[in-house]
Amino acid sequence: MPTHFPKAVPEIPVSNVAKAADYYVHALGFHLDWHNNQDGIGGISQGDCRMFLTNAPFRQGYGNGAPVMIWLNLESKHEVDELYHQWRAAGAKILDEPEDKPWHLREFRVADPDGNQLRVFYDFTPDLRKEPA
Repeated sequence: MPTHFPKAVPEIPVSNVAKAADYYVHALGFHLDWHNNQDGIGGISQGDCRMFLTNAPFRQGYGNGAPVMIWLNLESKHEVDELYHQWRAAGAKILDEPEDKPWHLREFRVADPDGNQLRVFYDFTPDLRKEPA
């Protein structure tokens, strides 16, 4: 049995792959790696993050649909805040501003045109252990 899994590649249900890809590229800074409107699937990426965009005919028979929540784990509070400002300036649909949550995550949320959400966060629990008592 494998003891180390590869990075997960989420599938995001969208109504139109080309329109969704345009939003992910222009508002969220992803790269469109490939897409095929006829087959109803496209691949986007940014750094180590890869995701698939799929339309309803592609998903037919699998039972998955919108909306979904995708969590993006960043490396610091600063990165969370910086990405928030970049996405806001690019016209992303911001649902929540960055905030330190009681569960020790600094996070914010954005939505795509189909109602799917990206929850961008940093887990600052290890930072709390480093602080002097």
